[in-house]
Amino acid sequence: MKKNRPAIINSALLWEYDLDTFNYEKSYKIVIERVLERGNLEEWREMVKLYSTKQILETIEWSAQLEQRDKEFSRFFLISEFLNAA
Repeated sequence: MKKNRPAIINSALLWEYDLDTFNYEKSYKIVIERVLERGNLEEWREMVKLYSTKQILETIEWSAQLEQRDKEFSRFFLISEFLNAA
């Protein structure tokens, strides 16, 4: 099953993929990693709606692309109230 392309996540984050055929469900690690690296607050909020906390934390651990400080920030930001602020 192919998840529809989320409108809030900028297609520039996934520039090298054909987004007409890109599977957001199967390729969740790629999407999460890109949002963690380069996404804005609205893209972070969309990521949290699309994927479980478990998937996001798993991706943080899996990623060889994210630097350690970015991994630590991502873990902190994920559990903070900033994502729920209006």
